[in-house]
Amino acid sequence: AGLCGPSPSSSTPGAEQREKQYRAHRGFGDRRGGVISARTYFYADEAKCDQHMETFLRCIDASGGSSEDGFSAIKLTALGRPQFLLQFSEVLVKWRRFFHQMAAEQGQAGRAVLEMKLEAEKLQEALANLGIATKAESQHWFTGENLGVSGTVDLLDWNSLIDSRTKLSKLLLVPNMQTGQLEPLLSRFTEEEDLQMKRMLQRMDVLAKRATEKGVRLMVDAEQSYFQPAISRLTLEMQRRFNRDRAIIFNTYQCYLKEAYDNVTVDVELSRREGWHFGTKLVRGAYMEQERERAAQIGYEDPINPTYEKTNEMYHRCLDYILEEIKHSRKANVMVASHNEDTVKFTLRRMMELGIHPSEKKVYFGQLLGMCDQITFPLGQAGFPVYKYVPYGPVNEVLPYLSRRAQENRGFVQRANRERDLLWREVKRRLLAGSLFGPSH
Repeated sequence: AGLCGPSPSSSTPGAEQREKQYRAHRGFGDRRGGVISARTYFYADEAKCDQHMETFLRCIDASGGSSEDGFSAIKLTALGRPQFLLQFSEVLVKWRRFFHQMAAEQGQAGRAVLEMKLEAEKLQEALANLGIATKAESQHWFTGENLGVSGTVDLLDWNSLIDSRTKLSKLLLVPNMQTGQLEPLLSRFTEEEDLQMKRMLQRMDVLAKRATEKGVRLMVDAEQSYFQPAISRLTLEMQRRFNRDRAIIFNTYQCYLKEAYDNVTVDVELSRREGWHFGTKLVRGAYMEQERERAAQIGYEDPINPTYEKTNEMYHRCLDYILEEIKHSRKANVMVASHNEDTVKFTLRRMMELGIHPSEKKVYFGQLLGMCDQITFPLGQAGFPVYKYVPYGPVNEVLPYLSRRAQENRGFVQRANRERDLLWREVKRRLLAGSLFGPSH
């Protein structure tokens, strides 16, 4: 729910050295303006986060009690301080950029992200030349379980160096590409920030355990791009722990982001290597207006695809990759959260071509309650797992959200007449067949 409370301070020590996209800014505390189609949370204090957790627990219970194989959606900004997510995101993005920079220096600039492999020897030399680490220091980084066994380091190996489990907390210096200066990558988290992360993970843990008990899957909603790297990373940690036997935790990928395909492919590959079940919800994205305005205001590259067509392409490309993975391993699961008929038809066609049967329950469909019933009903009747997303909360806070959804989906108003006609025809058909309340055949 959009909660009111004091805005967290937007002054960050060393803010000038921060990457522009990850700086706190004036409107940062309350991020509700310009968000058309998603609920946003306003951080007040830790007690409020505990209240949110209790609300999410009730939602999990309700979902478990009302349907088999239920889903419950949670937002991480409701479970901790957004400022922490911002800082953690910055670290992850700088770390990944540094990998790309190294790859470019080894002549691999044009390759797909998963095909970039750094030669460990060359990498160690580069780190020594840059004054980041001596060869002796960096050598033990690359001798973990799989690191450098093949003499190369790919993005997943690289990411595991700042994995919370390997605890590489040495203050790494990385070159800032704009200034050419070395600067600390891991701005040391204060004790309080450390606690904030622990509390956030504890709350996620409580929710995941309850969801497992109740047979409910937990969908972690996507949020603004400047929080997303941290949200995805924390969600991955949960997937590693809870998705051993089946997909309980679902991450969300926003296909209006230019980097969506890279994010999906890297995470799927990680699940393959570690042997857990990959679960995802694919959406187009809810924060376009706000993202663009912020990028222009602060002065960094717009993270969003330039056109709706490009976003459609991205959605279908990501979806196709996951469907291929389902065919290949039967360990991936996807919720197609879309009101777009073409996307639904595309999914059905690809499922048929790849031999994925609806009864396997690897592919789910989701639409908002009260919207797109002309898509939802036929899918359900054809035996596909289909879900209605139910917004909940105090009326005065849910109504603005619903009115924004109506505004966002103005195009559907034209289709509403068609939907009404279809429903009316079905009522008449059932009346004539004497089966008004029976199942449709």
